[in-house]
Amino acid sequence: MKIGLYFGSFNPIHNGHLIIANYFLHHTDLDKVWFVVSPQNPFKQDSSLLNEYHRLYLVQKAIEGENNLKASDIEFGLPRPSYTINTLTYLDEKFPQYEFCVIMGSDSFQNLDKWKNGDIIRKKYNLYVYERRGFSVDIKSTETNIVMLKVPLLDISASLIRKMIKEDKSIRFLVPDSVNEEILKAGYYK
Repeated sequence: MKIGLYFGSFNPIHNGHLIIANYFLHHTDLDKVWFVVSPQNPFKQDSSLLNEYHRLYLVQKAIEGENNLKASDIEFGLPRPSYTINTLTYLDEKFPQYEFCVIMGSDSFQNLDKWKNGDIIRKKYNLYVYERRGFSVDIKSTETNIVMLKVPLLDISASLIRKMIKEDKSIRFLVPDSVNEEILKAGYYK
């Protein structure tokens, strides 16, 4: 089974994330997509993050009823900050029957050389890259493990959503209704 790992803070998950995951699921050879909720991204400040269990719960609410999408807390038990190479190595050992691939935007792909063991990730794993505006990708003809896809993207971000919540503006239609209801009920990001 081929599993695409979509890493992120998902702070909060929004419809843009879901469109990307769904598109890869239905336009590539991936069997499943796992949303890997990162408790602490080494490139992001910890103070702006909602508790990881709350973020995981919001992902679970967002994908309820979708059998080929999964919310993963695999990084919660690993050393912090979360490094993709450590997670991939752990998953390879824990689930040798699966083939793990990494889903990433072209902005992340451009920065892969700055990641811990980014060169190993680039060589050892299949990378499923979606193009983000302003971040072109140069793939060498020898890199047959890289799949580029033009995915329909929404120009929204989790930071925009958090800002709107603080300003008491509606985020309806930017996130699934179930996520919107949970954020309102729990008072997240106020």
